[in-house]
Amino acid sequence: MGMGLESIVVPRGHRLVRIADDPALWGPADRMCHTSWPEFMHHDPVATRFWHRLRDDWSAFQLVLADRDGEIAAAAQAAPLQWDGTDDGLPEGWDAQFELSVADLEAERAPNALGAIQICVANGRRGEGLSGLMVEAMRQAALAAGLDTVIACVRPTEKSRYPLFPIEVYAAWRRTDGLPFDPWLRVHARAGARIVRCAPRSMTISGSLEEWQRWTGLTFPVSGPYVVEGALSPIAVDLAADRGVYYDANVWMIHDLARGSQRK
Repeated sequence: MGMGLESIVVPRGHRLVRIADDPALWGPADRMCHTSWPEFMHHDPVATRFWHRLRDDWSAFQLVLADRDGEIAAAAQAAPLQWDGTDDGLPEGWDAQFELSVADLEAERAPNALGAIQICVANGRRGEGLSGLMVEAMRQAALAAGLDTVIACVRPTEKSRYPLFPIEVYAAWRRTDGLPFDPWLRVHARAGARIVRCAPRSMTISGSLEEWQRWTGLTFPVSGPYVVEGALSPIAVDLAADRGVYYDANVWMIHDLARGSQRK
């Protein structure tokens, strides 16, 4: 078992806490995370339906790093679920993972894994190693709850700069040291996670053309694929159907926390 959050070294003057222990931090942490994403990412229907469950049902897995003034430096959200331990048994993507956590809770199925939902670092605090700190906090929270794995459908932070490349191509890029090219994939890899496979339709965001215009500030004169700022792949626009559909492409990574234990 891990030593819990107390084992994690945080910056001087900061505290790392569970929302279960300080519920007042949920709102400020949620607002900070909200600013980290492009507007269209706030319109995933699965997240819209279930986001409150993180606070209401799994507050022990919602983690916040706050400074001495109460400002939120970083936050991590996660939800437990039952996973069969096989690569093939992973959910299709982020949406399916979140849905499975809710279904397992409602069916009273005992979880054995923690599913990462997101990790956010405040503007102005990036580049300080806080993302790695929050990954380790998530791992320790899982161990403290008796869970032996963290599964993460990771959204590669630099993929939006290369939206025309398939996620399978992008995820395979490596630096000369053998680590992933993408910095967020690299953070997880350094923490001990392995890449399993890509999830090209991890999240589905669909809206009318008026909604997409409002979300992006763009106009859509003809049907076809559109490159949108912050999107990891093009938006498919269909004028006749008055619809734009976006699939957020992620990468499944697994943190096996039982490595080195008696489990084989």
